[in-house]
Amino acid sequence: MIKFPKDFLWGAATSAPQTEGAALVDGKSPSTWDKWFELEPELFFDNVGPNDTSNVYYQYKEDVALMKKMSMNSYRTSIAWTRLLPDGKTLNPKAVKFYRDYFQEMKDNGVEPIVNLFHFDMPWWLMEKGGWEARESVDHFAFYAKTAYEQFGDIVKTWATFNEPLVHIECGYMGDAHYPKVYDFKRAIQVGYHTLLAHALAVKAYRENPNNAGQVGTILNLSPVYPKSNNEEDVKAGKIADLIYIRSFLDTTVHGYFPDELIEIFRENSLLPVTEEGDRQIFEENTVDFIGCNYYQPLRVQAPKNPHFPATSPGAFSSYYDWPEKEINPHRGWEIYPQGMYDIAMRLKNDYRNIPWYISENGMGVSEEERFMDENGVVQDTYRIEFLENHLTKLSEAINDGSNCFGYHMWTFSDCWSWLNAYKNRYGFYRVNREDDYKRSDKTSSYWFKSVIENGGFEKTDDSNN
Repeated sequence: MIKFPKDFLWGAATSAPQTEGAALVDGKSPSTWDKWFELEPELFFDNVGPNDTSNVYYQYKEDVALMKKMSMNSYRTSIAWTRLLPDGKTLNPKAVKFYRDYFQEMKDNGVEPIVNLFHFDMPWWLMEKGGWEARESVDHFAFYAKTAYEQFGDIVKTWATFNEPLVHIECGYMGDAHYPKVYDFKRAIQVGYHTLLAHALAVKAYRENPNNAGQVGTILNLSPVYPKSNNEEDVKAGKIADLIYIRSFLDTTVHGYFPDELIEIFRENSLLPVTEEGDRQIFEENTVDFIGCNYYQPLRVQAPKNPHFPATSPGAFSSYYDWPEKEINPHRGWEIYPQGMYDIAMRLKNDYRNIPWYISENGMGVSEEERFMDENGVVQDTYRIEFLENHLTKLSEAINDGSNCFGYHMWTFSDCWSWLNAYKNRYGFYRVNREDDYKRSDKTSSYWFKSVIENGGFEKTDDSNN
């Protein structure tokens, strides 16, 4: 029997832009996703944009009822900055009512809301001023955070500032999966710096309000970094990749400072961001109460393939390594490696003062799930149950070995819109039928997870792999 602590948080995670719909309704202003879809709808799978998500703006009570049916005790979502403060300054009363009703509905049904402030949805009005490249974005975000705490802090006791800050940096400024589709490592570093500074000021705003009696943290995608081999060049590439993609966020949010080794690498290559006097103190004084960890797959690297890459490219320091022995989710193209969850847990224990943390996302996306629907309309997603079993087994081992993990949230509750991929892959415990008024229908994994919650664990099947 794989067992978990008595007060363990069991639930699921999602975001406002991926579920709410009503993208420009009731005063909400456009985010980068709304505007990008308007400009280039052909880039989005099946031409499905952020207005066509899971319709939670109108159907949240139905979802909360299903959460209660599953015996979930917690749920993480986000607030849309563009809904709460459409112009960055003026409070939208319709947004306040929606979120208060939504969060209270959870509380009334025994589901603790964990609320995140930013999930890739930069306001368009701020993007026009430079987005996270502009220093003023830091103050705008701090004001937004302060406003959210004031409006919902009596209901919400657990807050996160950012979800996966690496993603909007890497995909928007080192790739083309997020707007503004820029390939410039130096600009990406500036975006990362302002993002982390905004995070620290949001933590500061929470602690300055005497009415806030909960906790504030952040949510990071913590992929363990594994070098291809033990040779010197591969190990060096792994160390630098770890500094850039993991420690830059973990050290800063937990310890309050950037790693010296990273600063030196950036200095040597003329990549240091623009800073202001007093920034260092802001980081030092505003560390987090907890870490949310999103884990899907490890990061495998090797020495740079092209030694002539300019320093303005992260390829100058490491290259991706495709491990030939990997197990893979063929639908999403991601490696499945449960051991990585254990390795992250031990690192948080040993290198980050055993800070309280939880799995804030973990799961698998599968396309064309209707293939696995039985005669009763239930998706038989046994592959998802196997995925959960294997990862939860490793998480249980980590807890037994002293890691301070307090919960597990799967991505996601009901199928959601996934950025450029739209509804190509499905992730939820419940299927969303967009062609039938967004009707929710069961998947077998919802029954299995309900049993895990009610029993505080599960009996490991013989054919599960570690």
